[in-house]
Amino acid sequence: MKPMEKKRMKLEYQLCFPLYAAARSVTGLYTPYLKPLGLSYTQYLVFLVLWEQDGLTVGKICDKLLLDNGTISPLLKKMESAGYLLRKRSEKDDRIVRITLTEEGKALQEKAKDIPEQVGSCIALPPEKAQQLYLLLYELIKAQNKPTEKE
Repeated sequence: MKPMEKKRMKLEYQLCFPLYAAARSVTGLYTPYLKPLGLSYTQYLVFLVLWEQDGLTVGKICDKLLLDNGTISPLLKKMESAGYLLRKRSEKDDRIVRITLTEEGKALQEKAKDIPEQVGSCIALPPEKAQQLYLLLYELIKAQNKPTEKE
């Protein structure tokens, strides 16, 4: 292996590692606030999407969260069993499933309303740096998810 190739294979030169470590660290900050509500971080993300716009299809939720159906569907079944939402198949196309919050699911928003501020206060970055990071991460996400031209 050439010296440059060997250098590139070091952990410290991988962009993926600090992203991974930072994501784990930040999502871990949510645990003490979500655990009393009986929610996982991914369930919380689903709730954020549905509190913003109830009645979305599973596909639309997957699109918004950049997750696949195989990840979201079991989660939605569990949330439905807990009484937080209803899944209803379209009469026109049974492949389409619409998700609506129950009253219990809507009420959970009030219980969770302080979580963004609580977690934000745990992040040791000045607000301007946090905003800069936020913008850079969305720029990276957008760049990775743009359609590629077919050759």
